[in-house]
Amino acid sequence: MMTIICGVDVSKSWLDAWIEPAGHQRFANTAEGVAELGAYCRAHHAALVVMEASGGLEQPAYLALWQAGQPCAIANARSVRKFAEAMGYLEKTDRIDAMMIARFADAKRMVATPPPSADQQRLIALAARLRQVTADLGVQKQRLHSVRDPFARQSIQEAIAFFTTQASRLAGEIAALIEVDPLWVALDRTFRSIKGVADRTVAYILAELPEIGTLSNRAVTKLVGLAPLPDDSGQRRGRRSIRGGRAGLRSILFLVADVARRYDQSLTDFRERLLARGLSKMEVRIALARKLLVRLNAKARDVRAELAHAI
Repeated sequence: MMTIICGVDVSKSWLDAWIEPAGHQRFANTAEGVAELGAYCRAHHAALVVMEASGGLEQPAYLALWQAGQPCAIANARSVRKFAEAMGYLEKTDRIDAMMIARFADAKRMVATPPPSADQQRLIALAARLRQVTADLGVQKQRLHSVRDPFARQSIQEAIAFFTTQASRLAGEIAALIEVDPLWVALDRTFRSIKGVADRTVAYILAELPEIGTLSNRAVTKLVGLAPLPDDSGQRRGRRSIRGGRAGLRSILFLVADVARRYDQSLTDFRERLLARGLSKMEVRIALARKLLVRLNAKARDVRAELAHAI
């Protein structure tokens, strides 16, 4: 039986929907518009609504539709665009985008992806804000080094004090949130057993990689974008490279792995072996981050198994 899919292109003002064979329909990106979209999907017996990831613009509609009982999924925007180009649609309009999302979802046989829990959503928001504040704090500290005027320096110092307070408050809120979830508490404890993995790293992992411990090592490294992807054709063996994945978390793992190897002789030895084989410094950084992620995934898998057994 054919699954009816509604593809939705999300913008700040509009929700452009496409259902085969009904075609295109536009709704306002408001609470009322989302309700109308839900009614439209029910009228056409859509089993699944698929939206592109649009920098968070899709989240209100995605969550509201789920709350109304309409299964939804989020598609990778880059993958949809490449699919559209492969289908010969080089032009780009809201109507075409909605159609391509629906056809991409059908071709890929996408399934519904339930939204995260309320606590997970809050953790994601807090971790994202902590990352922003930390970045702002770094910028202000850099500016302080190049400013000599007393008034300007005082202004920057006040900004540094503000962002420092914000970072501390956010870290406290995250810690309190983690403490209410037995799984998060156990993961927090086991992740910290690796020297170099501190509270902010744990927060980012729990927020941005909730799948940790439920996937194979290969799957989790590919999800983060740390798996070397082949580029082979016939007799040619191309150079392996990483691509896609969760760039924010990957950048953190690069930094943490470099710190962790200073405390872990096995990671240090691993790094030296790779350098001796002639790998570039970037290739070594990737390999170290991948090895750290695999260790974290294994620890998370053990924690989940222990908790399941206890239940």
